[in-house]
Amino acid sequence: MTDAPVLDIRAVRKVYKAGGLFSAKTLNAVDNVSITLDPKPQVFSIVGESGSGKTTLARMVLRLVEPTEGTISLLGRPLAGKGVERISDFEFRRLVQPIFQNPFEAFSAYLPIESYLIRTALNLKIAPNEAGAKEVADGALRSVGLSYERIRGKYIRQFSGGELQRLSIARALIPNPRLIVADEPVSMVDASLRMSIVNLFKQIKEEKDVSFVYITHDLSTAYYLSDTVVIMNKGRIVDAGKPQDILNNPTEAYTRELMDAIPRLGERWPEIDLLKAAEETPSRTAPMRSRG
Repeated sequence: MTDAPVLDIRAVRKVYKAGGLFSAKTLNAVDNVSITLDPKPQVFSIVGESGSGKTTLARMVLRLVEPTEGTISLLGRPLAGKGVERISDFEFRRLVQPIFQNPFEAFSAYLPIESYLIRTALNLKIAPNEAGAKEVADGALRSVGLSYERIRGKYIRQFSGGELQRLSIARALIPNPRLIVADEPVSMVDASLRMSIVNLFKQIKEEKDVSFVYITHDLSTAYYLSDTVVIMNKGRIVDAGKPQDILNNPTEAYTRELMDAIPRLGERWPEIDLLKAAEETPSRTAPMRSRG
């Protein structure tokens, strides 16, 4: 444990160049963004429409994309940036874990699900042998309402989208990370099951002392789940603060546009019981297929 911020993003930019020699253009996918996550476990939501830069920012935190300018630090140690001695890849994978949008693409159709969990525990040296890895996997699975016995020998076609996303979360929990980056984690999940995933994030935050960077275009889940919300537009942060302040009384024009785009019946956000609405929606029992 450390008093340093879990994540500290300083003046980060990501510039893409396109076109030929005489028609070159630049795109500021992320433009001078700074974010700090305090040591206390929290859910930090980054909200914006497609092309706002939120996923590019998440990919930089995950070291899938290098920033053009600026630095990113994890627990006070350099994670990304030019000319810095960075955390090793091995240590990074133990401290930071991803959860991606499409759970159907997180696992191969040709391998049983437990093989991914066992391999993660062994590769990250969380367990000394396969027997220990199975115990670690079972503990992670029980944290998301599953068990090793229940998933053993099964393939992705035997699970629903919601179950596969819970399996992705279990895999992310195996190294006991300090930060989970979840990029649109409920957008490919059956609408009737989304709140179960969102509530699972809240539970994990409290029980596992892990922080989340939650990337979404869904203002309702961001409101319900988050400790802090930032709104991104065209690569920049245009609004930031507690969800109640931002979404109940939006002052920025872009935030108001996002709010106005949501169909609703005139309720203010505190009057909408999102959990109750989700629980009253009948669940689908058939496995969900990817929309591609």
